Parts: sequence; C-alpha cells; structure tokens
Amino acid sequence: MWLHVDCAAAQDFNDRWSIIPNAHAEPVPQAPEQTNQSPQAQSPIEQEPPRTSEDRSTTQSFNRVFSGNASYYSYSKKKTASGATFDRDSLTAAHRNLPFGTHVRVTDLKSSKSVVVRITDRGPWVRGRVIDLSLGAARSLGITDRGVAQVRVVVL
Repeated sequence: MWLHVDCAAAQDFNDRWSIIPNAHAEPVPQAPEQTNQSPQAQSPIEQEPPRTSEDRSTTQSFNRVFSGNASYYSYSKKKTASGATFDRDSLTAAHRNLPFGTHVRVTDLKSSKSVVVRITDRGPWVRGRVIDLSLGAARSLGITDRGVAQVRVVVL
C-alpha cells in the first residue's frame, strides 16, 4: 500500500525554497561611520588602494629559487597538461603552478650537475616533491639510479 502525501502543497513558495524554514531576510546592517584619522596615524598598508583581481593576476610572482626533492617520470604517447605531446627524452619538467613554457635551472645538490628544463606539465602529485623531471632531464642530472634527488630550482 502506498500513501502519497504532498506536504509542499501546504507551504508557499518562499517557505519551500528557504534554507531555514520560516526564515526571512533582513536588511544588511549599516557599517559604522569610520573616523577620520590623520595620514600620519595610518600605517603604510592602510594608505595603499585596495587591489583588484586584475592587479593580482598581472603582478603574480613566483619564488625565483626553491629547493626540495625531485623525481622523474616517463610514459609514452600521451599529452602533457599544456597540450604538447610528451617526449621522455626532451628536457622538460612538471611543476604544480609555474606557467607553461617557463625555463628553470635544476641543480642536483649531491653532484652539482645542472640542467635547464622547460615546464610543460603539471605535477608532482607526491607530497614533499617540488618538481618532476622528464627521463632525459633526469639522465642529464644522473639521478635515474636514485629515483629521487635533492635539488635546487632557479626560475630563469
């Protein structure tokens, strides 16, 4: 036996679609009047105009030098996050947020060997790693036998 009860019929439209039943929106309280302070009393941060999202995107900067663990990856016949075909023998790398096409110098801290690579992919997705190198870049540094190496990365 099936009993169908339409409890929405007993309510009006605002009651049915309110997140909190019987809640009604109240006007936003007015902000208190700000007191006028002399420019000398304000800190330099308060004197700067507010930044817009356009300002943030054009002035976004990345750390020019960082260090941490690097690993390498290799797969065949796939596309990178930038849309390019991945070539495991090329000098490329993956970074979480550097722009595609950015060139970085990666230096192995153990052997002091370095290689310049171009960012073409996103990653690494393993905690504690700062960059994923292509197999060709890892061979240039001599880290293929270790798998993971401590490196210093400089954005060029």
